[in-house]
Amino acid sequence: MATGVFPSEQVTFPLTRTSALVRLEAFLPLAGHAYARMRNLDHGPKGHVHVSRLSAALRRRLISEEEVVAAVLARHGLVAAEKFISEVFWRTYWKGWLEQRPSVWSGYLQSVDRAQMRLDADAGLVGRHAEACSSRSGIDCFDAWVTELKTTGYLHNWARMQFASIWIFTLGLPWELGAAFMLDRLTDGDPASNTLSWRWVAGLHTTGKAYLANADRIRELTGGRFAPNSLAASVVIPADSIEVPPAAPPRVFNTPDHSSPTVLLLTVEDLSLETMSALDPLNVRALAVMPCETNADRESLEDAVARTRLRWPDAVVLGSLNPAALDNAKASGCRQVVTGFAPVGPTADRLELLRQEAAQEGLLFAEHLRDWDRQAWPHCRKGFFALKQKIPILINAESHRP
Repeated sequence: MATGVFPSEQVTFPLTRTSALVRLEAFLPLAGHAYARMRNLDHGPKGHVHVSRLSAALRRRLISEEEVVAAVLARHGLVAAEKFISEVFWRTYWKGWLEQRPSVWSGYLQSVDRAQMRLDADAGLVGRHAEACSSRSGIDCFDAWVTELKTTGYLHNWARMQFASIWIFTLGLPWELGAAFMLDRLTDGDPASNTLSWRWVAGLHTTGKAYLANADRIRELTGGRFAPNSLAASVVIPADSIEVPPAAPPRVFNTPDHSSPTVLLLTVEDLSLETMSALDPLNVRALAVMPCETNADRESLEDAVARTRLRWPDAVVLGSLNPAALDNAKASGCRQVVTGFAPVGPTADRLELLRQEAAQEGLLFAEHLRDWDRQAWPHCRKGFFALKQKIPILINAESHRP
């Protein structure tokens, strides 16, 4: 097909590195002007043919932003592919912004708990919430998106904005509960992108600038599939229960000692460590994983383990990294645990406990931060535009990196 999109691929969201590379190759013809024209069209669960559908793979770094951008640039150049490349950098922006304000994540978790308590005490609110979560709001597009999200684990990015706006401004539900509802069900759910996107829609990220869903626009971009009625005509920006601090430097972490016998730890934050030339000198004696909670995460983790074993075939597979595994690693001569850098979110929260357990065993805990993040995050302190201005420089730096 001239579009480069094959019918059998229309509902695939790759969860292995090989399938992600195949999907990237299939999408490349659409990544230029076609993407700029049609990226916001939402044709439903089997019609997501105008977007890359690489988000689940990028979220786990089965394939990297650098690889995707390089392939798109080689095919189209920066001018034609500007819209797609900007979308890739939005993911980087959200992560970098939150990395410099980690208290926003912890504040969000506390806000979810408070919103749940409020829900439990308000019969009217609990009723609207139950109707929304079970596709019974009476708003045709919203109910269809709830069903799609729960059935497929995916929503078109444009649809996510409409969903969030209707949840907050039309249904009058706490944004925190909507963000948690969506994050729990997305196969490509990213803590930074999801949380901060909901805050942006609510008018809390860029103070006073909220996003209001429009019925005519929804009808247009869904090809007339929906005709929503009674959407909010104005916004009431919710009170912000999170104190947003000024940007601070990202947390300090240990870098790997290449000569030290190592346990390499795989987490869903970076599942292609074996491709990183900076880690080639590592003396990997053992391989461990952080347990996963979803089938999608487990599929991706199993794929990463298989690839990593090919890269370091003599490494002993310890399985889940826990106190017993750490003790075994130390007994086998390991002196450090190395993992991919975990941005602010659930994985980083869990790694903090592992870091403490490793220290008790006398093991250094080190992380590998990719150059992509190191170079981009300093430009993520304010709005996206500050990062967008630097994109030509950043992608040129990546192309010349040894």
